[in-house]
Amino acid sequence: MSDTTILVEDVMSAPLETTSPDATIRAAAQQMHNNEINALFVPGATAGIVTTTDVVTTVARGDDPSTVRVGDVMTSPVERVTTATELNEAATMMTNFGIKHLPVIDDHGDYVGMVSSTDTTTEFD
Repeated sequence: MSDTTILVEDVMSAPLETTSPDATIRAAAQQMHNNEINALFVPGATAGIVTTTDVVTTVARGDDPSTVRVGDVMTSPVERVTTATELNEAATMMTNFGIKHLPVIDDHGDYVGMVSSTDTTTEFD
């Protein structure tokens, strides 16, 4: 490993912000706004992710964000990376999958953070 190698653990957001699949889109939007983030991890048997894009899509469709549940609009299953993944590999994954966020797991398989496309571009500027 060279000195210029940047790992996901070096730039990921931690601790991981989570929400319930039963939470409303309005509650998820408020949580994202309050924490100045664009995605929340949804733990459970089938893990997922809800993003600001999901919030906007819900509102644009004319659905009531106070009644639509996170579990109804979240992306699941999710792609993920480990803390030891090189940042450029995570960036390539996001490009290939057309996504902007990747949950991060540790050596034990526990979700510990989130890396976003913003993290990948700011590190290489």
